[in-house]
This record gives sequence, C-alpha cells and structure tokens, in this order.
Amino acid sequence: MLAAMDLVGQRWILRLLWELEPGPLGFLELRRRVGNCSSSVLSERLQQLQTAWIIEKDANAQYELTPKGVELGVALEPLWNWSERWSKLGK
Repeated sequence: MLAAMDLVGQRWILRLLWELEPGPLGFLELRRRVGNCSSSVLSERLQQLQTAWIIEKDANAQYELTPKGVELGVALEPLWNWSERWSKLGK
C-alpha cells in the first residue's frame, strides 16, 4: 500500500491520471495540459507509471490507462469528488 501511495503522491502523477482518464493522449498534448511540468519530469513520471503498469503506450505512441490504471482511477474517484465539493466551498 505504501508503494502505491508513494507513487500517486508524487507531483504530477494525479494530474496525469486525471488527464488520461477520458482516453489516450500523446506526450505533447499531455505536456500542454499539465503546463508547468518540464519535459524531463513529465518523461520521468510517465516512465514510472509505465513501470507500475498503470499506463502504457498504444500503437500510435499515445499514453493510455491500463486496466490497472482504470482500477486506480475508480479507487481515486471519491477523492476527486471530495475535491470538487471542497473547491466549491469557497465560492
């Protein structure tokens, strides 16, 4: 459990999972969407997610969630829902 928490706790990991949830994206599109993340850090995070079998590259060199990644997204959904509610408290 701690290894999974260490992985998702790293900067940009949750954002990458969020961006990949709707479907595959290429490196440049991911880079555009995450904004402040450098190319080297983005490459490192994508490699970490691939090593953990959370994402994979498809035939078009786009990154997509694996079944394990989809399952992680389902597990994180309550956190995302909570953050949506929390962010609206100040408005």
